[in-house]
Amino acid sequence: MSNVLFTGVMSALVSPLREDGSINEQSARALMRWQLDAGLAGFYVCGASGEGVVMRPEARKRLTELAVEEAAGRGAVIAHVGAVDMRTAVELAEHAASAGANAVASVPPFFYPYALPEIAAYYRALAGASGLPTLVYATPMAGTAFTRDMVAALMEIEGVVGLKWTNPDYYAMGRIKQIAGGDINVLNGPDETLLCGLCMGADGGIGSTYNVMPSLYARLYGHFKAGRLEEARAAQLQANRIIEVLLEYGVLPGIKEMLSLLGFDMGYCTPPLKRFSGDERAAFFDRLAGTGWPEAK
Repeated sequence: MSNVLFTGVMSALVSPLREDGSINEQSARALMRWQLDAGLAGFYVCGASGEGVVMRPEARKRLTELAVEEAAGRGAVIAHVGAVDMRTAVELAEHAASAGANAVASVPPFFYPYALPEIAAYYRALAGASGLPTLVYATPMAGTAFTRDMVAALMEIEGVVGLKWTNPDYYAMGRIKQIAGGDINVLNGPDETLLCGLCMGADGGIGSTYNVMPSLYARLYGHFKAGRLEEARAAQLQANRIIEVLLEYGVLPGIKEMLSLLGFDMGYCTPPLKRFSGDERAAFFDRLAGTGWPEAK
């Protein structure tokens, strides 16, 4: 059986949070339905864009359950279970399996410096606890520099099928995709270079700005798969005009403001993450108006 289980474009789902940290379930369901209708292939839940590592475990579990319910028959759910302590990560992995998620993913253990044997033990525990396909989340945010040899070693763990590669080093990604003769599930992370990742062998993409441009990214992926590279490039450049504004003002608060404009009650980012002032919000939307944001009403 192939390890390449997930293809297409999936949102790194943004979590609609109330001030007490609980999930706004109505908004979560509406957001996921809209994204699936727009052509996304599913959801990567409680990752960095979903604020998972700063959410309470109960809220993470509930959002995973909602995603499984909404994606049923329409898309896949990858539950990010990474936590600063392995007990919580294992608990979340067990819950993801019981909730019906299609896979679990995690950043490597963080805060303390961990060597490869310790990192491998962490992923072995997650894969064993869940019994689900397990993806490594290779992001510089976790403080671990992933090499081809490290990924090859982790792929020897039963249940580990691939990784989300959130790194602009596409030479390295291309070499990683050649592990096991290409039988490794590689999902592109950087939104602004999805097309680069696909060209270098990624099977699909997971991204935060897919939340606010789902139809655009679905078209980009469709153009690429059909060999229409100029159309795919045009879609990437259109997305990048919006990304440029988000990078200037703040990606997560900006995405939540954009979704609120579309009618989804997203709440705000978890403190102490940034929140826009009134003037900053007005300036942000003023800049956004000239980007051609395709989902804008």
